[in-house]
Amino acid sequence: EVQLVESGGDWVQPGGSLRLSCAASGFTFDNYDIVWFRQAPGKEREGLSCISESDKVTFYNASVKGRFTISSDSAKNMVYLQMNSLSPEDTAVYYCAAGIWACSEYGMYTYDHWGQGTQVTVSS
Repeated sequence: EVQLVESGGDWVQPGGSLRLSCAASGFTFDNYDIVWFRQAPGKEREGLSCISESDKVTFYNASVKGRFTISSDSAKNMVYLQMNSLSPEDTAVYYCAAGIWACSEYGMYTYDHWGQGTQVTVSS
């Protein structure tokens, strides 16, 4: 059974940083791409970043490029999202998701599985 568990969400002041973690299990990690997306109340789901485990290609949405960094540790089946220079607009529930063909250098695509999410709140 595919399982994705996010952690690391917290309250942080504007300008602060957080690192989110995604623990993956139940599938062959190197065969999947991992996507981070978020959803804020009343807003559409927003794809943030992805990484292709097979070739380590990454992609970033323009809204987070330069502030967020995605990385992975295949030995631990973990994916991380380092988030810097956070603003109140980044407040949302953050999810990691997995898909076979979910990531390329040009964008993020469909994914089949995602976790329960972790809350990130940015406020003063």
